[in-house]
Amino acid sequence: MPVKEMEQGVMEGTGGEFVSLEEKVYRTIELLKSAREGKAAAERDAARLREQLDNVEEELETAKSQLIALKKEREEVRGRVEKMLDQMDAIVAEQQGD
Repeated sequence: MPVKEMEQGVMEGTGGEFVSLEEKVYRTIELLKSAREGKAAAERDAARLREQLDNVEEELETAKSQLIALKKEREEVRGRVEKMLDQMDAIVAEQQGD
């Protein structure tokens, strides 16, 4: 095989390898772009979820405070009702004693 043909065959093989390598580089670039977009989307979602979690935690604390206040109020009302019932029992007992 003459040297000229060998050189041409090597060059053609090298050109094909270069094209293949170039395609791999472009695919890698596209994968990197896609991964970065995915990361950015995930970071946006994480920030949105953190904000929602903060809001829910605030609502939970408000609900807990309201529950405590309502329980306290219920106990106060219960005490007043029991006091009124005791007074009514005393009145009834007094009337029956007359």
